[in-house]
Amino acid sequence: MFLTLLVVTLGVAILTAGLVAWMFYRPIGNILRRIVADEIGVAWQRYVTFAIFVVGVSGGVRIWDLEKYITPQFSGQPEIELNTDRWVLEVYRTIIETIQSITWMLLVFFAVALIAYVIVRGFELKHGIGGAAQQEHS
Repeated sequence: MFLTLLVVTLGVAILTAGLVAWMFYRPIGNILRRIVADEIGVAWQRYVTFAIFVVGVSGGVRIWDLEKYITPQFSGQPEIELNTDRWVLEVYRTIIETIQSITWMLLVFFAVALIAYVIVRGFELKHGIGGAAQQEHS
């Protein structure tokens, strides 16, 4: 039963991370295209997508927390039973922890991207790059 729970939580974490990666794929690509060159931007976009999966799965599948189902908490106590209520709780916890882990990772990514955007924009203004395009929109 424990092995099934482990596989289910892994699957739920992968699906949740995949959904989040799909939702943020385009915005991440747009940000990276603005900050870095096209070729390296595509590579960084793939890396960020990979990082979403790694961070999401490692945050969602909490091995140390699942050990309570195979190892008694205190000596002499029986193992905790995996009933329907605990299954629902573990699946819910997996979804929440996956999203929470990815959220922190994306927060750091977007904060660094914002700083990089300000630097790039300042460089463009200082050297007059993009000024003509900005005047056309005014």
